[in-house]
Amino acid sequence: MNDITVVDLKRRLDEDSAPRIIDVREPFEWDMDHITEENIPLGTLPTQLPELKENQDQEIVLVCRSGGRSGQATQFLRQQGFTNARNLTGGMLAWKDSIDPGFNVE
Repeated sequence: MNDITVVDLKRRLDEDSAPRIIDVREPFEWDMDHITEENIPLGTLPTQLPELKENQDQEIVLVCRSGGRSGQATQFLRQQGFTNARNLTGGMLAWKDSIDPGFNVE
């Protein structure tokens, strides 16, 4: 499955057809602003695999600040058999630029 753009994700959120969204930023970054209530920092993702595998076939979009960490998380999950894992291209910086100029991300 391909990565997803912020425009496509926002459209899906607005249509109530959003996939599961996991923010892999650190808690202090997530606390500044977020689009999902699910925060699993990249470094702790391997320890969360048992819980995540319960819904392994579910579409998951991974997000971070710029798309780098979420890209790593996406690749990791795909290696673990999560064929529907997707990276949010450009991350929260792209979200701020294209969707919500007031989004608090540094």
